[in-house]
Amino acid sequence: VTKMNQDVINAVTASSTVAQKGLQQIASETSEFTKKNYEDSAAVAEKLVAAKSVETAFEIQSDFAKSSYEALVAQSTKLGELYTALAKEAYAPFEAVAKAK
Repeated sequence: VTKMNQDVINAVTASSTVAQKGLQQIASETSEFTKKNYEDSAAVAEKLVAAKSVETAFEIQSDFAKSSYEALVAQSTKLGELYTALAKEAYAPFEAVAKAK
């Protein structure tokens, strides 16, 4: 029982370490995406102010909406993959304890 308890404590510690690193990576990815999105939005705002016609402004806004949507889908996919990998890695120490029973 003592050995099993120690194994569980070790698994919790290992899992927590993996979770912390994974969540830091996810936070970093999210921060970078937000920063890039803000910069892209600012650039589009400048282009819209400089637009010479309504048609040009509409085209600028349409292109921005399309690229923003594509970036959001790509980021969502990337975050989904990171969360999946995090869950698998965080569970691995417990799986090892379960197999040792």
